[in-house]
Amino acid sequence: MLALDHLVISVKDAEKANEYARKHLSIKAIKGGNHEQWGTYNYLAYFSNTSYIEWLAIHDEDKARTQDNPLIQHLLHIQQQKSEPTTFQFALSTNQLDSYVEHFKQEQIPFKGPFNGHRVKPDGTELRWRMLFPNYDFKTEMLPFLIEWETPNKTLGLDNPQNISKIYYGGTTKDKFTHIYKLRNKKIHKNMLRLLNTKLYFTDQALLSYELS
Repeated sequence: MLALDHLVISVKDAEKANEYARKHLSIKAIKGGNHEQWGTYNYLAYFSNTSYIEWLAIHDEDKARTQDNPLIQHLLHIQQQKSEPTTFQFALSTNQLDSYVEHFKQEQIPFKGPFNGHRVKPDGTELRWRMLFPNYDFKTEMLPFLIEWETPNKTLGLDNPQNISKIYYGGTTKDKFTHIYKLRNKKIHKNMLRLLNTKLYFTDQALLSYELS
């Protein structure tokens, strides 16, 4: 079964977003680091249900525009449309990414990736991961991507006490979602799907939102 790995929020200035979260939301965040290959950088807030929020910003737009990574393309599109912070994507964690590649091929689900990612944390250690994206038109819809960590993405002692307890998502139907991500569709929950560490609610709204508890 899949778990929520993280939510991605588009911001123009990740430092300012971090300061706002600390002052007004009582959320502790840390600087993640630079993604030199993509021209982006981030701040991260970890929560007690082993998930986190990523405030993602661009530091080199020319480099970002050359990327074929769907997340960076989506981020550029969102930042052209909206100047305010916008929750626009989320990732589902797996330790079987290659099996999803085979699943997508067998079910003829178009996809991109896997993409290799890496960044150096402020303490000098390096994180590595892979991402897999079912195809979607980021101008009109969104499907979450799958992520598999090569090195643990965890900073001890920096968990916030809250959980990301609910996600409200209008990207597709529950039936299509469970098919794409190989999940059991329990009919007793018409518009809700349980992930390992949170609940996903399917809505008619285009916006992605979440609740902390």
